[in-house]
Order: sequence, then C-alpha cells, then structure tokens
Amino acid sequence: MNLETLILAAGKGTRMKSKLPKVLHKVCGKPMLQYVIEATKKAGSEREVVVIGSGAELVERTFSGVEFVLQAEQLGTGHAVLSAKDKFANTKGTVLILCGDTPLLTSELLKNFTATHEKSNCAATILTAEMPDATGYGRVIRAENGAFKKIVEDKDASEDEKKIREVNAGVYCFDAQKLFGYLERVGNNNAQGEYYLPDVLPILKEAGEEIGAFKAEYCIETIGINTRAQLAAADKALRMRKEQELMEAGVTIIDPNTTFIDGDVKIGQDTIIQPNTYIEGNTVIGEDCSIGPNVRFTDMIVGNKVTVQFSYCHEAEILDGVTLGPYVHIRPGTTIGQNVKIGNFVEIKNSNIGEGTKLPHLQYIGDTDVGSNVNVGCGTVTCNYDGKEKHRTTIGDNAFIGCNTNLVAPVTVEEGAYIAAGSTITKDVPKDNLAVARARQVNIEVWNDKRK
Repeated sequence: MNLETLILAAGKGTRMKSKLPKVLHKVCGKPMLQYVIEATKKAGSEREVVVIGSGAELVERTFSGVEFVLQAEQLGTGHAVLSAKDKFANTKGTVLILCGDTPLLTSELLKNFTATHEKSNCAATILTAEMPDATGYGRVIRAENGAFKKIVEDKDASEDEKKIREVNAGVYCFDAQKLFGYLERVGNNNAQGEYYLPDVLPILKEAGEEIGAFKAEYCIETIGINTRAQLAAADKALRMRKEQELMEAGVTIIDPNTTFIDGDVKIGQDTIIQPNTYIEGNTVIGEDCSIGPNVRFTDMIVGNKVTVQFSYCHEAEILDGVTLGPYVHIRPGTTIGQNVKIGNFVEIKNSNIGEGTKLPHLQYIGDTDVGSNVNVGCGTVTCNYDGKEKHRTTIGDNAFIGCNTNLVAPVTVEEGAYIAAGSTITKDVPKDNLAVARARQVNIEVWNDKRK
C-alpha cells in the first residue's frame, strides 16, 4: 500500500484563547500534533505533509521528519488541502487527510481505516463515529443497504436527521489523483465564504465515483480539540491509556486518578507508583522501584530498586539501590551512584555522588564530585560560586565531612580525610588528614547583656 499523509494544522484555534498555535498545546507531555504524526507513521504512512498557517515558524521549528506547506490565508479545509496540491502531484496511491488537533487517534484505528479503503474501489472513504451527543457535527446519512449517501451539516439537518448520532470525524482517505482533480470544483457559496473538504464528496458521487464510510469503534479516538476544557479531557484520556498500558506490563499504580505519566515514559516491572506523582518527558525508571508519593520526575534515568518520596528530580540519573527523600531536589547534570542514601532537605546540582555515600539531611552539594562511602554531615554546603564563576569541589573516597562544614571551591578533600564540625575549608585537605578550620572558643564571664 502506498500511503501518504496530509495533516491540516494551519488554524489559530481561536477558542483556545492562546498566543500559542493550537497544535502546539501539550497533552500528556507532548504537542498534540506530535501524536498525530506518530500515529500516521505507525499506521504505515511513508510521508507526512503538514499544512501550517498560524504560528507557522514556531510549528516548523518544533517538528522534524515531516514536510511543511504554508496556507497563508485560512479559507477552509478544502483550501488547505489545495495548498498542498503540488506536494502530491506524483502520488499514485492513497492520501490520508486528517487534522493536527486529534491527538487521541491511534495507529490501530488508522491502519484499519486505510486498509479498508485500499480494499475497496472507492475514490474516497470517510471516518465516522457514533457520538453520545452529536450536536454540532455533520451527520452521516446512509442508504438502506448501509452505503454512504451524504453528509448533512448540523445547521442544515432536519429534526429526524439530528437524531442520527453517526457523524463525520473529519478524517479521510482519497485516491490522490482523483482528489485534486475534483477538489478545484468546490465552491465557497456558504456563510463563511470558505472552501470545505467534505463538499468534494457529492462532486465525486455525481461523477460516478464510490464513497465509503468506516465507523470507528471508539468515538473518543476521533475527538478534535478546540477548547481548554477539551484539552484537559484529552489529556486525561491519554494519561489513562498510558497508565493502563503500564499496569498491563507489570507496573503497580496505586491510584491512577492522582498519577500523571507522560506518553514517552518507560517504567520497569514490579515498580510501584504512589499517588500524587508526576513522571514527565523521556523519563526511564527501572524495576522494583517505589516512586512517590508526591514525586516529580522530568527527563530522569532511574535504575532498579530505587526508593524516592516527596522529591523533585529533573535531567539527572539515579543508579540502582538509591534511597532518596523526603524533600530532596536533584538538579540537572547530577548522577547519584549505587546504594546512596539521601535524606531530607538536600539539594544536589551538577554533581557526581559515589557509591554508598550518605547525605543524611540539610545539605547543598553543587558542582561537586563525591567519592564512594563518604559521610556528609548535616548542614554541609559546597560554596561553588564566587560571584562571577562556578568552581568544583572534589571529595575523595571514605572521607568524613563534619556537620556545618563550608567547602569553598575550588577545593579538594582527599581520600580518608576528616573535617571537624563547623569548619570552613578554603585549602585542599591531604589524604587521611584531620582539618579543623574554626575560631577558638572564648568564654567571657562579665559582659553587657543588652537584653536585660
């Protein structure tokens, strides 16, 4: 089957009331147009052409692997398709036409739809859906034998026709050569003065061509997004679809209604996701982990048997066996080594933490390389910024950092070194040395207490 795709994505989306082009609004972590492109590719499309208009430059910068056509003036769906005529001048097979605001379309639905069209002798096949409430949709009128007869727009439908719940889903398969040959005959004699793609169907029928209709099994897959409320509904539907997929693969999700997992996330078998957890972007989580409650991961790589609670981690890596939280912030560029324990109120940024190291509580570790089996005392701060540049701190294996230590970078604490509590370290500490850097205590017996 020679299948090529045309995606209509030029509309501004006025009802979204947004400065952002409608098709760039995200559902389940990705722009809605991305879902459409991916579904068509998985359905067997060999080429995708996207018609852009509103916010064209931004849309074009966002996506790769597709071709773009500019519809400078938006004059309806028929006009949008004609804008891409030259792109399909040599196409000999089927062109699949759909809209960029339908992120719930699945590749399985599109495969079945296009395969049905290819097996028929139809010049065009439309995708239909049976809606619980068909208000506002074009109704699909069928002949007594079930064959497609026509589409009647909601405003033109009789009372009996309005009772019909099968509607035009706005997705079409066309014989490419026949489509563009007849589409130029479509007029704009309507209230909006626009050229509508469905108007080519009666022209094809009058020319003796067959028109088919394929009904989707689940109407929700065909829904387009025009408002913020519909965006939220689509987001929920995609998230529930993703969570169902993960649970079927062996992931435990304690409460799917309070768990938010993006479409590209990967999670291993026997991992447990606790409530109020957000897993975003391209995060990959291994097996036998416990994540949450109240965790947010964005673009994280997480190993096996990791436990995290009440924490925010982004653009970093956590290796096997780590225990982390509560109230931990892991920032970009950080790698947490195997079997590390990180306690409450710890922030780590652009650092490497070695295997078996402990950061129990109340630390800021920035631009630091920490060795294995290091104990970092409560209140330790790596002073990495001199007001102009960032500098690194290095702590060797088996070192002991006492409570309330300031490590003023650039500085190196070598293997096995011991730093006394309350020290401010500004010079390197050699291997196995004890460093004490604090003022000598003085007790004054007679002094003027201004509080009295």
